[in-house]
Amino acid sequence: MSPMDEAIWTSLPVPALLLDGEDRIARINAAAEGFFNTSARAAQGLPIWDTLMVDAPLEEAFDRARANGAPLFVNDVDVGTGSRAPLQCNLQIAPLSGHPGKMLMLISPREMAGRLSQGKSVKSAAKSAIGMAEMLAHEIKNPLAGITGAAQLLSMGLRGEDLELTDLIVSESRRIVALLDQVEQFGNVGLPNFGPVNIHDVLDRARRSALLGVAAEMTIEERYDPSLPLALGDADMLVQVLQNLLKNATEAAGGKGGTIRLHTYYEHSLRVRNAQGHEQALPLQIEVIDDGPGLPPDISGDVFEPFISGRENGTGLGLALAAKIISEHGGWISVTSVPGRTVFRISLPLAPTPKKES
Repeated sequence: MSPMDEAIWTSLPVPALLLDGEDRIARINAAAEGFFNTSARAAQGLPIWDTLMVDAPLEEAFDRARANGAPLFVNDVDVGTGSRAPLQCNLQIAPLSGHPGKMLMLISPREMAGRLSQGKSVKSAAKSAIGMAEMLAHEIKNPLAGITGAAQLLSMGLRGEDLELTDLIVSESRRIVALLDQVEQFGNVGLPNFGPVNIHDVLDRARRSALLGVAAEMTIEERYDPSLPLALGDADMLVQVLQNLLKNATEAAGGKGGTIRLHTYYEHSLRVRNAQGHEQALPLQIEVIDDGPGLPPDISGDVFEPFISGRENGTGLGLALAAKIISEHGGWISVTSVPGRTVFRISLPLAPTPKKES
């Protein structure tokens, strides 16, 4: 692209995608990075119809538009991604002049304001639910302690099947207490103690912990950019986030025989708007990639919400806690998932460069 074309592409206020002749993403603009919750680099090469979910039979019409060299306009359709609930959008699709086979797609959300308002109400509802859960957790733990103690006293005079029943009461009571501890932990996470953090030191701590515990039968591969500068964050909290992601990846793969890949890189173009409306650069990228079956489609857009889980008996708090911590860091966490490849991605800000004394 010429400098003028590049400036126009970057300045487009709506998500724009350039697709190659095989319906793969060749390029996206800054607005599309925000829409897909991913970077241009991560999106490149992804099949568009695996990445973009459109509530309309669009593929055949798209192929006809390419074959005929004609534009295609689709209005008032629900468009979603792996990390975003559907939005009502208009789509404009046209062949790229002078580049046979390539297509330009513009996505114009029609109800972003309504969704943002809805998102605030959902967060408010989630906050209320968490507060209620914390209160219940505190109140339930006291009688559970009494039940556990009574069962232990009863077991002293029992044998055989009766003893097995009291042991079951004790073990299940302790399991419930552990779950309640997780609920209380979620509500009691403090603010980060910010400082310069070496991302690879954090990853190494989380990796070694996982290999000694939940991921003992997994293979963890590392692909790091050794030139990454320091991040701004709380090292202990970031270790906790990565331990949660490694645990999640291990459970997704069935706990044995799978491969988890840890990938770091620098992404110059990723910027997001913070709660105050200011743009913030988040160039430091961490990816936790597993080869499990992928997220269930019905929850893929909500996995960072409290009490949403794709596993039987899951609490749905691990990923919600990870998202809460990363949000406190001013960072971004997202997920893309297809069978055989699920990628959790964390984007973090740089640590400030120390000022040189004059």
